[in-house]
Amino acid sequence: MKILTVEQIRQADTFTIEHEPILSVDLMERAANQVFEWIRKRLQPHSQVMIFAGTGNNGGDGLVLARLLIENGYSVTTCLVWFLDKLSPDCETNLQRLKELTDAKIVDVHQEADLPVLTEDAIVVDALFGSGLNKPLKGIAADTVKLINGGRNVVVAIDIPSGLYADKAVDAKRETVLEADYTISFEFPKMAFLWPENDRFVGRWEVLPIGLHTGFTQAVQTPFTLIDAAQIQPFLKKRAKFSHKGTYGHALLIAGSAGKTGAAILSARACLRTGAGLLHVHLPGKAQIPMQSALPEAMISMDSNADHFSELPELAPFNTIAIGPGLGMHDDSVQALKLLIQQSRHPLILDADALNILSENRTWLAFLPKNSILTPHPGEFERLAGSWSDSFERLELQRQLSLKFGIIIILKGAHSCVTLPDGQAVFNTTGNPGMATAGSGDVLTGMLTGLLAQQYSPMQAALLAVYLHGVAGDLAAEKLGMESVIASDIVYCIAKAFKSL
Repeated sequence: MKILTVEQIRQADTFTIEHEPILSVDLMERAANQVFEWIRKRLQPHSQVMIFAGTGNNGGDGLVLARLLIENGYSVTTCLVWFLDKLSPDCETNLQRLKELTDAKIVDVHQEADLPVLTEDAIVVDALFGSGLNKPLKGIAADTVKLINGGRNVVVAIDIPSGLYADKAVDAKRETVLEADYTISFEFPKMAFLWPENDRFVGRWEVLPIGLHTGFTQAVQTPFTLIDAAQIQPFLKKRAKFSHKGTYGHALLIAGSAGKTGAAILSARACLRTGAGLLHVHLPGKAQIPMQSALPEAMISMDSNADHFSELPELAPFNTIAIGPGLGMHDDSVQALKLLIQQSRHPLILDADALNILSENRTWLAFLPKNSILTPHPGEFERLAGSWSDSFERLELQRQLSLKFGIIIILKGAHSCVTLPDGQAVFNTTGNPGMATAGSGDVLTGMLTGLLAQQYSPMQAALLAVYLHGVAGDLAAEKLGMESVIASDIVYCIAKAFKSL
């Protein structure tokens, strides 16, 4: 699914109106009908609904919704908030249609004293401003949002929470922004929905189709997309009847140190569960027995140092190499990683302490094999790329690093972001907060290693691993509850994640 800018969404509306063709007021009716069907499924017959409508087209959506709810027997109070003296033409048309209903309750709000008292059990709908807003709320608009935020009502925002910008950061300390429980977007999500700092404003968000013209939506170009199953399924390779373990690659995982063998075990197990034919794990001596006891399917390459990684094994047998989980940052580990970067003939996968070493030696980025995959969490990424003021700026830092060095970066977290060497940024749609647990990232590294070993391209491996990792986490959370998920549960569900595709 594409993520479009506000201007591109406006162009999509205009194209649809001209080429379907359809009147703009009828397109508004179509959009509001989608919201009505969504909200009706969640209402009780006795539910009270309070709709706060603005003077523009977002307000028009709210007025259509009010009419549809009243026509279907719901009790609705519509508060028309006059932050401008004139309504948009489509908003005016729908106000007149609403007034034709004998059960319509319309409250004109010109100043703070006109604002109604919120009924505690009422469902509140925000239809004040749409995604075209580009300046802070003030006056009666800000007063209205403060009233809603001060209540305990369930709040549904149409298009985008009022006061939030779709394509730039908001200063939450100085600006007034509506705090929605649910946000209903049309046809495309907004970039702002994907950022952690906006979670308290956006709540749970859904995208509803409104039939924008495919002649535009299929042709429009954007570097920003969401992963979905339809995008991932064509990547999957079928296993040939006469294939053998050598067909599916020989991976090398360099991981583990004294006290951190578990990270190596989790990553190795995930690699094999993802389908690698052969796996060697390069370990310090003290980690050999724990690894072979936990995972007899893995072969061992033993480092001469008993406690940590200090030297490279012979690299020639391996078509995929990953390094980092539980590695440590000893001086000889640093030098061995430098040699690996210099000698590797294949894209590398770097995680955890390998990234921390890299962040202290940033000039090495230029020498990474092209299409290498880096998997930082936000703290590791900040050490690698520098600080940022907001997530829009962070995304641009990530894209520029991928472009400059020809690497793939997976920034882990909710809606993990994968940036590619051509500047594309792909956001994940799977996963849950239960995956915020020790070892979850080690599992992802193992999955990436297993996929690269099987000759998936680095781009395919990155997107498929991120998506399946999230699906496995969702399956684990469904079975155990988010609080009880541990990294081993995610590994256990990798098989079911594959089967889901």
